[in-house]
Amino acid sequence: MIRGFGLALAVSLSCGPAVAAEPTSNGLLNPSAIDREVDAAVVRAVEYLANSQRPSGAWFLDLYQGEATSTTSLAMMALLAAGHVPGEEPHRAAFERGIDYLVRHQQPTGLIVDKTGHGPLYCHGISTLFLAEVVGMVEPQQSEAVRRTLERGVRAILEAQAVRKAARHAGGWRYSLQSNDSDLSVTAWQLLALRAARNAGCDVPAEAIDRAVGYVRDCASRNRGGFAYQPGGDSSPVMTAAGITAMQVCGAADQPECSSAVPFLAGRLPRPNDRYYMYGTYYASVALHQFGEDIWTDRREGLFQQILRQQRPDGSWLSDNDSEKQAGRAYCTSLAVLALTVEYGYLPIYQK
Repeated sequence: MIRGFGLALAVSLSCGPAVAAEPTSNGLLNPSAIDREVDAAVVRAVEYLANSQRPSGAWFLDLYQGEATSTTSLAMMALLAAGHVPGEEPHRAAFERGIDYLVRHQQPTGLIVDKTGHGPLYCHGISTLFLAEVVGMVEPQQSEAVRRTLERGVRAILEAQAVRKAARHAGGWRYSLQSNDSDLSVTAWQLLALRAARNAGCDVPAEAIDRAVGYVRDCASRNRGGFAYQPGGDSSPVMTAAGITAMQVCGAADQPECSSAVPFLAGRLPRPNDRYYMYGTYYASVALHQFGEDIWTDRREGLFQQILRQQRPDGSWLSDNDSEKQAGRAYCTSLAVLALTVEYGYLPIYQK
């Protein structure tokens, strides 16, 4: 559900008194009220992100007291998800500077990295995903550089997947190009990046995506449903949300590992005290919205309310959980916007 009118309304709301939500008998907001609150929150968050971009074009990663391609890419993905595009005001300059920053920081290996909080490939996957989403939207003077950077980035991901690994890790990725093991968190970003890049016309063999989906399936918990960080581990809401999303975007939502994981996630959504709550909530929002109208309608208001309650007066989010608090406001705010805007339908990778 695209809400052009809702965004216009949110702009007016952000300039005047807040509109009170209309609670129903069960304490949830009615659809029109939650839509208004989401739209207004997104407008405030976008303003915060635009104002926190650094002169270099990057956004700050608090954990390493420096600039990061991952946080920069998430921030620009949040702008895209809110309906803003390169070449158009009011954020034309923000996109131009941010994209230039990513292009400048591609390493000889093909990795797009600067400061890294979760290892080079974690950051690289996010940055490659963003470039794949935006490559068809950039202004002419950046188009060639973005395409070249994206294609080199894709090759780096494919090379890392091809590193010899034990059978239980085959098809996936971990933190570095030479990692000989894998985990679902890093793998999900690479898989989304490859799928988006293939949609954008890059050379991504179907076999590479199939092997990655195979690894995700191996991370499914056989006894309780959901997905684990690595094969054989215990499932968690956060990893389950990531696993479902990764399979959905690759057309594997009908596989039993995915369909059996949805009830697990719907019954235990990520909570603020969970490790990597913001990350998990972003994936949970995408996963449930993609899966079907009934389950999404049943969970959306509670999910959105939980996010909205945590927005700071300046429009930002900052997790109280140490696992993400150190990453900082730009990281948390970007993930919150991505979670809240799934119904807007602007990001190509998540369009049904």
